[in-house]
Amino acid sequence: MAVLAVQAIRRMRGGAQSQMMLGADGKLWVVKFRNNPQGERVLANEFIATRLAEAVGLTVPQTDVMEVSGWLIANSPEMWVDVGRGERARCSDGLQFGSAFVGGLMPGQVVDYLPEEMLGDVRNVAEFAGMLVLDKWTGNTNGRQAVFARKARERKYRATFIDQGFCFHANSWTFPDSPLRGVYPRNRVYEGVTGWESFEPWLSRVEEMKVDAMYAVAEQVPVEWYRDPVALEGLIEVLLARRGRVRELIAAFRDSDRLPFPNWGRSKSVVVPETFRDSTMASEMKYVM
Repeated sequence: MAVLAVQAIRRMRGGAQSQMMLGADGKLWVVKFRNNPQGERVLANEFIATRLAEAVGLTVPQTDVMEVSGWLIANSPEMWVDVGRGERARCSDGLQFGSAFVGGLMPGQVVDYLPEEMLGDVRNVAEFAGMLVLDKWTGNTNGRQAVFARKARERKYRATFIDQGFCFHANSWTFPDSPLRGVYPRNRVYEGVTGWESFEPWLSRVEEMKVDAMYAVAEQVPVEWYRDPVALEGLIEVLLARRGRVRELIAAFRDSDRLPFPNWGRSKSVVVPETFRDSTMASEMKYVM
């Protein structure tokens, strides 16, 4: 059952032109609308990729389907999207994507930037390696985004990974892999990576994710967000196949000119995971250390 939006709070920054809204459940939600400039499939991307990240144990916001009424939109002056050339359109009504606002209604501090010297002290900094696994698997073509929150009287921040809209290459649902796509812009968060063990347990959980679990996530996506059930099924099939390519894609990032993992020594080979050793797909892949 969708969460009913009861109040528009303010417009949010970003290309999707989201709205912060209060839900009938008493929580604050960041809501993306079907008629956002990035395309309606971005809502499906957010839902699927965030739920998959949650399934492998990464820190992401709670997600849900939001129901936004036409009455609320008509009576909320700021609920519009810029459609270009100086023109505006009212936000679409019906079922939209909602991501719980990090920090919620509780006092504390939420920031989207930390000085370099503070990044290493983030409580869950090791999860940036885990999120790299997710981003390479899902073909995120945007830079990795995170916000940092701490409660009152806490000294250290915790990262929450937000904005999965450009997984599956946004509205196109293709996978134009590139070493520097889907990565966090600052190497400091990767300094703790010393080898493949630094990507655990997230890497193994992706490689071993069950087919039923992936389809269970896809089945919860409103059809209005993607229109074509065959295309959605095809997307899941591609994700199933890509489980065996994640190490290759991470290795390509590691070996790029950016040199993101200063504490990871290089060698020439890696053992192929048992899960993929006998598959046709695995036999066609080249794993590089």
